[in-house]
Amino acid sequence: MNAADLLTSRARLTPDREALFEVETGVRYSYAELNGRANRAANWLQSYGVGHGDRVSILAHNSVVYLDIFYGCAKIGAIFTPLNWRLAAPELVYILHDCTPQFLLIGPEFEATAQEMRPQISVPHIVPLARYAEVLPGQSAAEPPRPPELSGESAHCILYTSGTTGRPKGAIIPQRQVVWNCVNTAVSWELTAQDVSPVFTPMFHAGGLFAFLTPLFYLGGRIVLTREFDADQSLRLIQDEKCTVILGVPTLFQMWLKSPAMAAANFQHVRFFISGGAPCPPSLMGAWREATGAVLRQGYGLTEVGPNCFSMTDAESVPKTGSVGKPIFHSEMRLVDSDGRDAPPGATGELIIRGPHVCSGYWQNPAATAAALRNGWFYTGDMARMDEDGFFTIAGRFKDMIISGGENVYAAEVEAIFLAHPGVAECALIGRADEQWGEVGVMVVVTAVNQHPTADDLRQFCAAKLARYKIPKQIIFADALPYSPYGKVIKAELRERYLENRE
Repeated sequence: MNAADLLTSRARLTPDREALFEVETGVRYSYAELNGRANRAANWLQSYGVGHGDRVSILAHNSVVYLDIFYGCAKIGAIFTPLNWRLAAPELVYILHDCTPQFLLIGPEFEATAQEMRPQISVPHIVPLARYAEVLPGQSAAEPPRPPELSGESAHCILYTSGTTGRPKGAIIPQRQVVWNCVNTAVSWELTAQDVSPVFTPMFHAGGLFAFLTPLFYLGGRIVLTREFDADQSLRLIQDEKCTVILGVPTLFQMWLKSPAMAAANFQHVRFFISGGAPCPPSLMGAWREATGAVLRQGYGLTEVGPNCFSMTDAESVPKTGSVGKPIFHSEMRLVDSDGRDAPPGATGELIIRGPHVCSGYWQNPAATAAALRNGWFYTGDMARMDEDGFFTIAGRFKDMIISGGENVYAAEVEAIFLAHPGVAECALIGRADEQWGEVGVMVVVTAVNQHPTADDLRQFCAAKLARYKIPKQIIFADALPYSPYGKVIKAELRERYLENRE
């Protein structure tokens, strides 16, 4: 079970069927055309000596080039390592030092970032997308030779997720995980070749790559690819392209509800919407259903186990509002206590997952791998409970993080940046509910002696070091932080003091 033949086989079965509409360029691609592009990309990479196990990165907005490299790498056993363009240059430099790619493709919007990084990185080939577009047509469209060591356990992607220690970790996605995600999603979500799905989320995320794109290409469906999200345009696309299954994060549903285009929107072709990336408030789900009459489900997934871990029927989506559904087909799930024992029925426990859709571990991080993967089970760090009907509800997180607009923000990372400021003696990040973003960061700061930084001073200090979504939306100055006997900041007390009394 490897991903090297996924696009090859689909192009052989339905070569002339439309696979992709790239909205930015207005170009429609058949499966044969997409496979030809992937072959050209693979042969181009091989001509530079890229082979099994070598990393290839891209820093760009969504485009067909992601598919060229993603499927091209699969064919030759190279490892697709996309970069989060929301990160600041120092954050990207850390990742590039960690994964050491042979190639880095740069979108036009990020050439200044690339120039800033160049003195600090040693990537052999840094290629602007304009240059890539020039050389691709001259490459062979024949299937590239496959390395003999290619297998289902060969790494296909390294997708970086923020670590609780403040350093991002590269989740190793093997080729068999990509295939099993296709199978699980197609079977559990009852997708068909007639389904059409837009990709509004970034393709450096597991959601952009694996929620609907790869499963629908596996089945022979159609993808509508947007460069970036625009609320009004996306609503028109859903209708004009007769989209049937749509993924969004809670922030997108909020923006759609507020869009002037929503009043005239007609979702007659839509089978269901699904919200992922962060918990979707039941009030938002109710407002969406009332405004549209459309089916809205809540999903759950992680980069390490795939974005599609649970499923439910349309009929179940309303009475089970707040639940993420039942486990997908080829998967095992348990809820365990802090000692690893099964939690009693109805009790909350940590969700652990086992199956062929689980990652191989973390790139060059054996300690993190050993902590997450134990006896074949992946420990998610998320708390959940299961009701009498077998439906799971996510109850919270062991990990100290917030999710803002579908992006993970880990407290340790943001706190480390604040503590680097000479005016900050102590700090602690907590999350506050936000109508648009789901959660936003609130930093509680104790200033250093004789130092008086303002909130604006601290935000400006962070601007060059952190992605915008990680910078706290609110900064509160306090005389002291509450500590436990073990030297840990008691964040529950901070929430009670600064958030609950504020409601």
